[in-house]
Amino acid sequence: MSTMRQVAEHAGVSAKSVSRVINNDRYVSADVRRRVEQSIAELNYVPNELARTFRSGRDAAIGVAIPDLSDPFFARLTREIEQIARSRGLAVLVTSLGQDGAEEQTRVEALLRRQLNGLITTPVSADQSYLKPWQDRMAIVFIDRPPSGVVADSVVEDDHGGAYAATEHLIGHGHHRIAFIGDNIATATTARRFKGYRDALRDAGVTRDPSLIRFGPRTGREAGTAAVDLLNTDAPPTALFSSNAWSTIGIIPALRVAGYRSVPLVSFGDFPLSEVIQPAPTVIDQDPASVGRAAATRLFERIEHPRRRLKRQIVLPVPLIARESCCGQESLPAPSAAALAM
Repeated sequence: MSTMRQVAEHAGVSAKSVSRVINNDRYVSADVRRRVEQSIAELNYVPNELARTFRSGRDAAIGVAIPDLSDPFFARLTREIEQIARSRGLAVLVTSLGQDGAEEQTRVEALLRRQLNGLITTPVSADQSYLKPWQDRMAIVFIDRPPSGVVADSVVEDDHGGAYAATEHLIGHGHHRIAFIGDNIATATTARRFKGYRDALRDAGVTRDPSLIRFGPRTGREAGTAAVDLLNTDAPPTALFSSNAWSTIGIIPALRVAGYRSVPLVSFGDFPLSEVIQPAPTVIDQDPASVGRAAATRLFERIEHPRRRLKRQIVLPVPLIARESCCGQESLPAPSAAALAM
């Protein structure tokens, strides 16, 4: 196998210049980069990642800790992060945290002990202060929800604005009895979406009925049961707002089995093959690829420029896409609160 020194001699540059090209250092002239890349190709040189790991004391990898890899949103988000990391020569180590937060610290710290270059994580417990000692050693970016107990970068979506737009859309179709189905109100995303739902009802002059609100379903099956139970009451809702995609995935088949085939429905979050369902559900499009891309970009920005002053929170827009479930086909613009970095 060729060595870095042989590549340097072949290209007529120093070994340090070769290292800079391999690490995509921007302070390399175009001519030096061209000569080094040509020498690497001609000598079939492969960087020794193990040696680089020993020298730096870190794995050539970043960590990703998310609630559930089977969730379509987090699966797509992770794929985007992996693509960006791979383009920089880094691997991605992934762990699932679950939903109740009991295992968050144990599982995240198991990743961090690998001496990673950085971490992208979704907080699922009430306190992330355990990460303070790690912040001096690596870059950390939170996704989907801001952290508690620690100051760090986060990439979140306009949960309030998206829920407001969803509820407003249903009100615009004449619905005043709109059910809200969500998981745990203590979860930041659910709380913000519930507030958007409440604010839209209030601004439209619609009295909120507590009997139409269901918190607690932890699986799609439980969310489906909750939806059917609501529709079987003496005063059922005329429309449903599902606050996350995995709930919607359970609600749609449950409604069909129960004989409800045309209940107006808006889902916060799209999911694979949703458009082929009849009627196709109207969705608030979270665009997990954008979340993953923004998080990975911020993480590498922090790694490469640790002293650069950056705004701590990035808020991404979530447009409403109207489909047959709400008697419409038009694509509506994102709420005005869109792309904002706070």
